[in-house]
Amino acid sequence: MEYQRIRTAAYMPDPAQGSFAHPLYTLALPTEWEEQILKLHHFGLSEREAAWRRRVPTRNINQLMRATAPDVVTVDSTATFGAQQPWLYCANEYPMSVMNSFIATWLRHLQRKPDDPESTALLMETFRSMDTASLQWQMSMVDLLAQQSLSPGGTASPAQHVYRLLPDVLAGRITHLEPYEHNGERLEFHQVAGIGGTRGPGSGGAELMSWPPREHAPKAKSDGSGKRSYYSAVIRISVRTVPFSSMPRVHLSAGIRRFVTGKVWMPYQKGASVYLRPDASLVPDGPEPQRFSVAMIQWKHGTTDWRQGGAEGMLAGVTALDGLPSVDRLVKEADHWIGGRDGIALAVGHQTTMGPHTIGTGLMPSERRRLIEWAEQALAPELVPVPQLERSGYAHPPKKQLKKLPSIPKKEIPQAKLAAIIDHRERASSDNASLRRKALAEALEGADFVGLILHQTDDQRDRLVAAAEENLGLAGQREEHRPDSWVWESEELTVRLHARPLGTLGAPLGGDRIPRRGKEHEEAIGERRRAVAKTLKELRDSMPGVQVAFVELEGDRSFLREKRRTDPKHAIRLGSADAGLVTQFIRPLDTEMEAEKAEEDAVLRAAAAWSDGLRQTGMRFVPQHTLGELIPPGLNQVAFHLVERRHDGPTGKAQFTPIAVLIRPGAKCIMGKTAEMHQWVPYPELLKSLTGRVREAELKTSAQQSALMAAFIKKTLAGLRSAPTLVLSHAQDIRKRWPWLRNDGLEQDRLGLDCGPAQRIGLYGRHLRVIRIADSSRDETSQWWAEAEELRPEQMGKRRAGIAKGLWVPRAPGETGRVFYSTADKSSTQTKLTNDDAKLTGHVNAQGKSAFRPTTNAWNPELLEVAVACLQPGDNAEAWAAFVHQQRFCDDYRDVLGLPLVLHLARLADQYALPHEDEEAVDPETSQTAVSSPEEPTGQMTFDFESSEIDEE
Repeated sequence: MEYQRIRTAAYMPDPAQGSFAHPLYTLALPTEWEEQILKLHHFGLSEREAAWRRRVPTRNINQLMRATAPDVVTVDSTATFGAQQPWLYCANEYPMSVMNSFIATWLRHLQRKPDDPESTALLMETFRSMDTASLQWQMSMVDLLAQQSLSPGGTASPAQHVYRLLPDVLAGRITHLEPYEHNGERLEFHQVAGIGGTRGPGSGGAELMSWPPREHAPKAKSDGSGKRSYYSAVIRISVRTVPFSSMPRVHLSAGIRRFVTGKVWMPYQKGASVYLRPDASLVPDGPEPQRFSVAMIQWKHGTTDWRQGGAEGMLAGVTALDGLPSVDRLVKEADHWIGGRDGIALAVGHQTTMGPHTIGTGLMPSERRRLIEWAEQALAPELVPVPQLERSGYAHPPKKQLKKLPSIPKKEIPQAKLAAIIDHRERASSDNASLRRKALAEALEGADFVGLILHQTDDQRDRLVAAAEENLGLAGQREEHRPDSWVWESEELTVRLHARPLGTLGAPLGGDRIPRRGKEHEEAIGERRRAVAKTLKELRDSMPGVQVAFVELEGDRSFLREKRRTDPKHAIRLGSADAGLVTQFIRPLDTEMEAEKAEEDAVLRAAAAWSDGLRQTGMRFVPQHTLGELIPPGLNQVAFHLVERRHDGPTGKAQFTPIAVLIRPGAKCIMGKTAEMHQWVPYPELLKSLTGRVREAELKTSAQQSALMAAFIKKTLAGLRSAPTLVLSHAQDIRKRWPWLRNDGLEQDRLGLDCGPAQRIGLYGRHLRVIRIADSSRDETSQWWAEAEELRPEQMGKRRAGIAKGLWVPRAPGETGRVFYSTADKSSTQTKLTNDDAKLTGHVNAQGKSAFRPTTNAWNPELLEVAVACLQPGDNAEAWAAFVHQQRFCDDYRDVLGLPLVLHLARLADQYALPHEDEEAVDPETSQTAVSSPEEPTGQMTFDFESSEIDEE
């Protein structure tokens, strides 16, 4: 028996309640101020530069108020002027004397050349012309459900202020509930200063955090060491929309925030959030804050300082530094103030880039359900839960291509029965290996598979060799075995492996010292890149046909914090691509684990590395759907993706490369192309093409990049016009350069490109369908759970929750039948976790044993939204959603994929986005195999481009 429904943490307005008006004080900037402030903002800029900055930025003052006046809410990252567009909102009038000091400090930091007498004179003139004494807070009834007109596709368009103010008001209500309580323990939640700086859909939101934090004391060590760990529960509230639905949604999400104990290891080029609860206002004459303030510290130019609102300057400008501890001391003993000292309690948020933390991430379903159901009480009566999602009748798994291996019982069973199970397992394993060999031979078009193992330890080399034999069933087919090479001959293909020590190629960049950011780091990458390419080119002469390099290298943990620039991984991948090889990395044996567990872990990782290496050849077991004639035969699957890097990426260079990945029925391997390519190429050639030299940028603006994206999509679709084709796109990845993919851009059966009006899908051919996928990034899709009492009535009233995989159909009012949801089942890595495990309070499971496990990582499958945007007449939308759902279930992966296979492959290409200029890079002189499509147009298009364009934990 399986779950037939799942519950989401999503809520919608109750039409019976009408509007949702709430009293708030508002502060608007006079219309006449705009010209004066813009003049100051534009001083020293050329006309062209000024034209790019048409609005006055408020990011710095927003951050300043988040640190010193957390009860004030701003709804935009740029200033708005006029009484009809309030700039600030607050439940109570905030003292204008303090507001005037904020404004004065802000104006000083808009000044570009403070040492220029003309600039100083302009600043003083601006001060004199602005009558700040006339500013007054006004009481207003704010409509928290205000909408603009519906989008052309019928999607809700909440007014801009709704994204910030509705969550803020709801968060305030939650703080007035009785504290959350379970198993005799209580958590009290406090609101956190809102996040400003963004605008429109996907922006804003509100957050609550439990305080005081939970304290975890580790088991005492023999030497008496072992530091305590601190963490809090977090509830986030956000406003979101659903494609084609006229009703906006409110999403609740629950998680944990971990805090730094001891020294703060600053993340590379990023800041760390500091959560503040002062006993009194940090600024003179300010009221006692009711919320957590949030300030930032950042490492820059060799020192750490307060970054908020333009580094220390703005905080000093409002005399807020006197109430804050010394940064030098804070980064040395971050937990010193957690319990409250010197009139302030504070905690520094932990980020994964800082290294491991004793407390595990996430919450399991039952505890998540309890916390969210407690918080949702504050949403009534204006908001009601979205109806449960119901299981689709098409939610069957795809056809199995590989046989499932029967498990060997751990308990003792009759010898004959055990022998039968083992025999069955061996026969199934042999059949699976034969299928893998055939699939690999097809991807290689009859060539031998030749791999190179660059190892640091003999043990890991031997594990990879054993993984090859196990995966491809080669144990009895070994033809040659020398200390550093192996050859297996089978009916389907020949497999050759060569092993060489990695040696100095795997040494940290820079040798004994960390290279400085910029030119020195770039030179270190280039030097190692050339060395790797030269070595592999020489090795390739003695091992013809080598395609994949398996590289044993320390993982990210060895290159944390300031050591990040010494990580040679990216240079090795660049050099390998120069030599014509794709790369798969594997970490050495984990010496910090118990010996038996470490060996088990190493064997599993070797098997996974081998499988991933084969996949980089283009070999795949594409899921075979079970939907019959509902899906046309010979269907192409195309995924468009943006391969991007920012300047603060691993090589210090930016990259903007649109790509397409193609799964074509009957094709021997996965194919791909970039906007510069005129033909489809095998997947490994696509990957290697993404590394290397950075071309001179002409595509610096979003409009130019969007134009390139549109031209690439049009050209690609034109080449596939004569065959059934499904286009899959990932919303959070590509919509910034394909605006039609936004919720308010989608229109049913109309496709939009070039930022122009959407056109009927039929104009692009009678065989094209388009489906957009959205994941849970930034809470775009809600958290969810299955209610345990559905399967076990004895759980009634206990608020236990489960996990259910499947395709789900929404039943909310006004649904158009074009949006569905896909979920996966429990991860294979969660073998020792149960749905009842808890971190926030003690909990007793059904067996009467403690389920309090704060140090384990919890995980819940995300809710994947499948928006069936464009279909052909007579198509069944639910069947097409089921097809996409089945594409997440691949026989050669242990777990369900986070995205459908073709999108998964497109996203993996990001690993090869390593822009790096190096005139001396080795030319491998390898042929770039191009596979021509019979439908491919003959017109040529060539583009040169570069991108112009932090999450706290």
